[in-house]
Amino acid sequence: MSKRRSALLGLGALAICTSAAQAQSTASSDKPGGPASKPRRAVAVSPVQVTASKHDDTPAKLDHIMAEVAGTKITVTKKTNVTKLDQQPTVVANDLQQVFVHSPGVLVSEQQTPTQVNLGYRGLGNPQASGYVLVLQDGVPITTDWIGSPTLNYLPLPQGISQVEELRGGSSLTYGPDATPAINFVSKRPKPGEPLTGYSEQVGGSDGLYSTYNVIEGTRGPFEFRTSFGYVHSDGERQNAQSDVRQGDLYIGYRPDAQQLWALDLHAYDARAGDPGRIGYAQFKRDPSFSPTPDNEDWVSRYSAVLTHERDFGDGWHFEGKAFIAYQDLASRSAADDVAGVAPATTTLQDQLYRSEGADLRLRKRYGKGDAFTVGVDIYHDDAPFRQWIGDDLLAPRDDHDGTARLRQARSSNYESIFAENVWRLPYRFHLVPSVRLEHEEVSVDESIIPPTLTRPLLNANANRNVPLFGIGVGNDFGRQNETYFSVTQGWRPIGFLDVASPFTNTLPRNLSDPSKSVTYEGGVHGTPLTGLFYDADLFWIDLDNRIETIALNNIDTLDQNTGDTRNRGFEGEISYDFLAAHPDGRHFSVFANLQLLDARFTHSDLLGQVGKTPAYAPHALGKYGVTWREDHRYSVSLTGVSVSSQFFQDSDQSANTGDGFVPAKIPGYTVLDIAGDWYLTGKVRLLGGVSNLGDVRYYSRAFQDGIEPAPGRTVYGGVALGF
Repeated sequence: MSKRRSALLGLGALAICTSAAQAQSTASSDKPGGPASKPRRAVAVSPVQVTASKHDDTPAKLDHIMAEVAGTKITVTKKTNVTKLDQQPTVVANDLQQVFVHSPGVLVSEQQTPTQVNLGYRGLGNPQASGYVLVLQDGVPITTDWIGSPTLNYLPLPQGISQVEELRGGSSLTYGPDATPAINFVSKRPKPGEPLTGYSEQVGGSDGLYSTYNVIEGTRGPFEFRTSFGYVHSDGERQNAQSDVRQGDLYIGYRPDAQQLWALDLHAYDARAGDPGRIGYAQFKRDPSFSPTPDNEDWVSRYSAVLTHERDFGDGWHFEGKAFIAYQDLASRSAADDVAGVAPATTTLQDQLYRSEGADLRLRKRYGKGDAFTVGVDIYHDDAPFRQWIGDDLLAPRDDHDGTARLRQARSSNYESIFAENVWRLPYRFHLVPSVRLEHEEVSVDESIIPPTLTRPLLNANANRNVPLFGIGVGNDFGRQNETYFSVTQGWRPIGFLDVASPFTNTLPRNLSDPSKSVTYEGGVHGTPLTGLFYDADLFWIDLDNRIETIALNNIDTLDQNTGDTRNRGFEGEISYDFLAAHPDGRHFSVFANLQLLDARFTHSDLLGQVGKTPAYAPHALGKYGVTWREDHRYSVSLTGVSVSSQFFQDSDQSANTGDGFVPAKIPGYTVLDIAGDWYLTGKVRLLGGVSNLGDVRYYSRAFQDGIEPAPGRTVYGGVALGF
């Protein structure tokens, strides 16, 4: 029996004895002849047993990792990470390095325009548009098409997010496709009983930056609501890098009683940005602000609605259900590079629509002494027509479709899954978590127009896959708030639209590619053994089979085919210490650091000489670190840094030729520092400001065969937030 449980049992026994003694003392002090002097009937007191769970989630622990049973999700034995954004200064203009600085291993591949988000992890794939990372908002996928085109072109503004959850390993069994990880943005909600409140944030900065974020929220009886609007404008550091982002959100919640919640979330997002194009390494060294495509532009619109119902049925039963619909439009205007100042004669207008709907239903049962069982289903459907036109107006508006039709594909995807998971608490503080998930996908592409450069016939193709996934986890609690964890989990990457029928190659699909599959082994230890101290250290090994590689058939045609297997292994560690955590005055002085060491290699390939090479975007070292000094509702100042070692930009580990010389095989390593702060003049007035890329480091983290996209330089910003 643990000391904690023994102490609680002792307190329970002491309370019973004290109550009995008080009753006896009161009886003996009653005056004779009074009502209390009548003979008392003996009262039998049933014995009371006070128990405490050895696996309780403590507040200190939940500042860094997810709860062991988070609603209807079981995360114990899996590696998780939580970033609470209210414990760091305000993040302005969606600075992703600051958003993910507390997330070990998440590689942010930066670009200067906001029409896509580029995240990578453990060298599992190119971070282009986060194609190998599952990103969710409040448990609902926000990727462009969850199955057919899992890219990320929208991200909520950080001022509306309370915390960022990161789930590795078993993420495929908890949320669905993709090997690892799943990143979930949890939206802010009004506090229970909160009166009508709000604030307005106004910020200006370098390169014409203007950012505003405005909120009104509150509760009234069983109803609660939050509405917000944000707008970010920047002229950009490069020519033709101007951008505008508008985002509006509305949350309405209804709690008829303490056991139920009905809620509706509405999200509207619109972004437009110039596309300055890619440049060669020589041009990058001469003038990284140069744009070879001064007239290209990108547009993103996304609208979604999520209906949520949560209900506690008692006796350990809890239900969470979400039904959602989304509409997303990705449009672009792209012409070839200007050559010697001569503009191209034509431009390509592209439009991709995505109309999706789905549901996520989960039921959890708590039983025994900390045991829990969860079961659920996911359903998803998307229609995604893909169209292109050729026109001669280099400044044609987004909805101009009067040009010559170049490409038309009707595309659709369907996905269904059923899953179950259980945690058993065993003797000697062990716990065991088996998991199973059965998934089905169907992807189809029907072509009616193909580019005139292709000579192959029109394609009408589809892929239909059933994929079973299994996992097992085991862990042990020891000492004071420490836990070991180990898991073995399967994952997969669905067949996408381009895998079924690419409109950019003459090659006819011979055999549809098999899905990329993974097995992840992860084991480590984490805990909060001392007040203010958190640590987490683990080793991982990921076998990824059927990785898609591009095979050159001749000087023109290529074929995307599952020909490569990789092994990605390494170490991931995190430590954080708050020197003032024991002080009750709300002040904190925290230092933190996290590190990923990665060794990734091709272990099999049909490409000659590929075995033994390092996959693209798999840096050997990725470190993040910083210090934060804050006092609740008074001030918050942080200095943070990110260091990334060199990395190859393509799987061949080779350099590439471009119009301006060449692109080196390796993206050079870099270190970037940021400083940010909030200062409360009064309870209602807050100043905020900061400097991103403090040292004005000239670097890039995105490279392609046709050039480099420079990362942002130094940006200075400042502003004020007014509450009411």
